[in-house]
Amino acid sequence: MGETIRVLLADDEAVLRAGVRAILATEPGIEVVAEAGDGRAAVDLALRHRPDVCLLDIRMPRLDGLAAAAELATALPRTAVVMLTTFSEDDHIAGALGAGAAGFLLKTGDPRELIAGVRAVAEGGACLAPSVARRVISRLGEGQLGRGAAARTRIAGLTPREREVLGLVGAGLSNAEIARRLFLVEGTVKAYVSAVLARLGLKNRVQAAILAYEAGLVPAP
Repeated sequence: MGETIRVLLADDEAVLRAGVRAILATEPGIEVVAEAGDGRAAVDLALRHRPDVCLLDIRMPRLDGLAAAAELATALPRTAVVMLTTFSEDDHIAGALGAGAAGFLLKTGDPRELIAGVRAVAEGGACLAPSVARRVISRLGEGQLGRGAAARTRIAGLTPREREVLGLVGAGLSNAEIARRLFLVEGTVKAYVSAVLARLGLKNRVQAAILAYEAGLVPAP
């Protein structure tokens, strides 16, 4: 990835696309390289332009955002997908995360959250709008998304250090922050995170964070 973060924006509402594009245009180092009004066009344009980040609406014609995200996760695994929507229902959250999305932001959120989210996922991190994060954590506590016993069994094969790193990912720390916390170099942390994702069959840090909560590595607020 170069210094400029290349973004593809897909939404069937042209006015909303213009608004998001205007927000991103205020931030140096972020460039919208393509726009689409439906999910199928978004996938086609992503394959052509290979952006660093795709911002996808959930409800779009021809191919919805969740299906587009699933296709992109397979075809362009290095492209981070963020779902950008007005909807915050649990089924949409679960569907987006299951499709491999690295983030979930609300269109009604603070523009600063949008910019920070794009930067976070472009750097290999994850982003959840605060209201979405609260809903996910709440559902974990209720057991509707959480499977505590299964999660603890799933992480049983990790080394103590790997479990520690997973817990810090779940707490929302970046690789640099984890490195400072554990007195490691950032490259070592990145290797640990990659190894944990691979061993557990996780697509990204969002799924890792959810598993960390399920397994009790991070206390829910």
